[in-house]
Formats: sequence, structure tokens, C-alpha cells
Amino acid sequence: MGVQMLGRRVLGVLSLLALLGHAEAEAGTVDGREWPPDPSKYEPVGTEVAPGLKIGDTLDSKNAQTAKDLLPPEILKHFQTDEYVNTVVSWPLGLIHHDTSYEAATKENADKYALDPTTGTIVEKSTGKPPEYVYGTPFPTIDASDPQGGLKALWNQFHGYWNTGSYNFNALIIWVSPTGVERQSLQDVYFQYYENQAPKYRVPNPANFSWQSLAAAKTPADLQGTVALSYRYRDPAQRDQLWTYVPALRRVRAVSPANRSDGFLGSDLSQDDGNFFDAKPEDFKWKTIGIKEAFRFVDPDSIKGDGGELKWVESGGWRQEWTRNIPAAGYQKEGWKGVGWAPVSAGLAKRKFWVVEGVPDDRYYLFGKVELWIDTESWIGSFNRKFSWKGEVLNTYQVDGYLNHPAKVPDSDGGGYEWFWSSQHAWQCAEALKANRATLAGLRDDLELPFDRRVRHKTDQLFDVGTLSRFGK
Repeated sequence: MGVQMLGRRVLGVLSLLALLGHAEAEAGTVDGREWPPDPSKYEPVGTEVAPGLKIGDTLDSKNAQTAKDLLPPEILKHFQTDEYVNTVVSWPLGLIHHDTSYEAATKENADKYALDPTTGTIVEKSTGKPPEYVYGTPFPTIDASDPQGGLKALWNQFHGYWNTGSYNFNALIIWVSPTGVERQSLQDVYFQYYENQAPKYRVPNPANFSWQSLAAAKTPADLQGTVALSYRYRDPAQRDQLWTYVPALRRVRAVSPANRSDGFLGSDLSQDDGNFFDAKPEDFKWKTIGIKEAFRFVDPDSIKGDGGELKWVESGGWRQEWTRNIPAAGYQKEGWKGVGWAPVSAGLAKRKFWVVEGVPDDRYYLFGKVELWIDTESWIGSFNRKFSWKGEVLNTYQVDGYLNHPAKVPDSDGGGYEWFWSSQHAWQCAEALKANRATLAGLRDDLELPFDRRVRHKTDQLFDVGTLSRFGK
């Protein structure tokens, strides 16, 4: 073998190791799974996905009508006016991987759980009572004719995201107009998830929480020191508890759970948005609309197994490395002519979704109905459409899709592999349709600040009402 050829092979191996977070790669498999995904599994350029629309085509004003049945009307409108311009890509089935223990638990969950007919909460079929603990996807297969299919998909969405682990993110909330950024706030956010954690990440839970969260504003000056603390309980009858600390008042105040639907810090993003939809399911009445084929926004690199490195943090947990400086939104892309919040680096992948409608029990809730589109394989939400109490669509929360990637755990922490989503950017967009503006979440301006998952919080110290004033000014 020539020196030049040997050099190419060495570089190829090194590149693959970097992609896998320094995981050992052998014969195209990692942790017993094919990785990265075989390129031959993706539909080739030119494959028709809808009449007049093919893989590799750019969707814009010239051909937007070909996607009229594949997107919500308010999203299609953006393409009709060149406010959004995106390329159609392939995301084939069979590429979703999780931790080995999670996948084993998912298989054991087949036909194990049902939904309480009154509250909609998860119960054991054998006892009719809530399970002591849920691990793995609770409803691995859902019959297309199941009238509770949409709500089961929603519970799968929750549990899939919770399994990515407790986190500490330093990320931006950005107020965006059609022409650019109007305002931004750096948030220091902590979440502790108690359900659907691998055994090594489970912590005592005597209060029976689903999760606890703390969010502290670090910038700008007029918001600095504003802190919000939230508790979500597993008990379907126990409502969320919320407190906030406002520096101008120098007091901690309890807040109604209905306020979680309001714009956070005056933005168009609410606490009930979260990663996609984060209200308590038992606080709604749900109706399954059915299964729909549609487009969703995706990270085109991540769905090909090239989401970037997951870096082990010595204090515990994983940090997402964003090394390519990929623009997530239109305002970040030089020469962009569309709206400032457009998903300029996203692809459009055709997938199947459970569509479900929820009407809140609390008449003081800001929205009269939500409509959720949830991927039938990955369980990652796509569109969260919010309607007034009179039935008019007011806000659409739009979320990228990603693949889970493998990360090699250091031998000092037990070794093995963990799987969770990896990307080179984040794009979560809450668009206020009548106001013609949007709020973006998850972007970063300092890669040295924490963006860490599966971290181990000191829960008794961090998620305490007394902590609010400590995090405040």
C-alpha cells in the first residue's frame, strides 16, 4: 500500500473517531449498531416525495404549492413568499438508537401500559394504577386506529426527551423581527428529570416529582436576576408549582400554573413550550386527529450521523460542541432576504406524524386549543400550533428534528456508550402570527459556557425556593 493511500485511510479513521465523540469504531458499527448510517439507505436525489417535488429540490415561491398538503398553512405561506427557503432531504426509517438499557426496557413495555380514561395519565394494565417508574418508550407500538393514539404519542415524546437527561444550558432567548434581532437574553437553565433515567442517573424522589427546573436571566441588565422555579409532579391531580423572583420587588412570589402559557419575559415563547410542548398532559382534554404525512424541519447533518462531537465534562455529563459556526436563523446568514427567524440551515424531511388536539381545563389558560404534530418513529415533536378560545391560530412553535448519536463514556465513569441527540446548531421558533415576529430559543453566543446534559445536580440545594434570591441580584 502506498504512503499516500495509507495516509488517507489514517485520516479517515481519525475523522470517524472525532465524529463519534472518540468512540471506538470497528467495521462500521458502534455499540452494536451500524454507525454512521449507511448512505445507501437515504433516498437519492431525484426521488419523488410528492407530485412535482423531489429529494434535492429547493422549496420556495416557485413550487410551494406542491407542498400545500404537507405543511401547516401558516408555514406554507412563508415558502409562498420566499420568507422560508429550504431543501428537501431524506430521513429514512430505522436510524433511531438509544442506550442499550433503554431499548431493552422499550421492548419490555410492549402491551404493559394503558391510559387512565379520566386523567389520561399512564397506568399499568395489570393494576390500573400509575407505575412506580417508567423507563424506555412507554408505548412502543400504537395502532393507527387507536382513539388514544395521539395522547400515547405525546407521552412517548415526553419520555424520549426526559431520557436525554438532566441538564444545565446557558442559551439565548432571542426576540426577532422580520428584518433582524430586536432583543436577547442569556438564560442559565437547570432541569432535573426524575423519570425515564438510566439507573446510574436516578436520584431519590420522595416528593414524587416528574421534574424540577430553575431559570435565571443573566442578561440584559433590566432582566438580570429574574429567576423562575418550577415543580412538576407525577400525581395527575397535583398541579404544577411555580415561583419567581423579580429583582425590582426583592421578593419571591408564587405564580399560577396558568401563567406557564404566557410569554416568558415578554417574549412569544412560553414555559409550556419547552423543547416542544411542556404543559402537564393531565391538565388537558385530548382528541386524536389521526396520522398524517408531512414535512418537518431537520438538521440535515445530524440525520446523516454528522451532528458533531459530544464532549465528556469531567464534573459529569456531556457538552455539545458547535465547531462549524452553522447559521441557525436567517438573521445570522449574510445576504438572506427572508424573515429573520427563518430556519436557513434546516432541511425538509417527509415523515409521518400523530396529530392530536388538546383543550385546557383551565379557562384562564392563554390558548383555547393546541394542535401537536409528533413523529411516529422518533417521537420528536415538529409543530405545536396554538389557537385562541375562538378557534383562530395565533402561534406556531416549530422545532428541528435530529438523530441520537453515540458517545463513549470514559472508563473512569464505568465505560460503555450513551446515545442522545447531537447537532451543530439549535433552532426552536415560537412565531406570533398576527404580530409578525418570533422568539428563538437554544442558540449560543459563548461556546465555553455550559450546554451540558446528563449532569448530576445537587437537587436539595439547587431546586429550593430559597435559591431564588441567591440567583437573583
